[in-house]
Amino acid sequence: QVQLVESGGGLVQAGASLRLSCAASGRTFSSYVMGWFRQAPGKERELVAALRWNGFSTYYADSVKGRFTISRDNAKNTVYLQMNSLNPDDTAVYYCAASVGATAQAMAVMKVSGIPYWGKGTLVTVSS
Repeated sequence: QVQLVESGGGLVQAGASLRLSCAASGRTFSSYVMGWFRQAPGKERELVAALRWNGFSTYYADSVKGRFTISRDNAKNTVYLQMNSLNPDDTAVYYCAASVGATAQAMAVMKVSGIPYWGKGTLVTVSS
């Protein structure tokens, strides 16, 4: 049974940093794309960053380029999202997701409803 468990959210002030973690278990993810999505109140869930577990392919939404970095630790089966220079627009529930994909960019065109594996989310609140 696949499990994705997020951690690391919290309340921070604008300009601060946070690192989110997604511990993945239940299968081998070598052919998977791992992604971080976020959903703010009243808005659709959007892809923030993605990487292919086996390879160097990465994707970032324009809104986070240069501020967020996605990475993985194969030994710990964990994906991270380092978030710097946070601003109030980054306030959202952040979800880890996994789906089979050839490149990280492939996750950007996947329908949210078609992605098979999701974590329960972690709340990030950025105060001004």
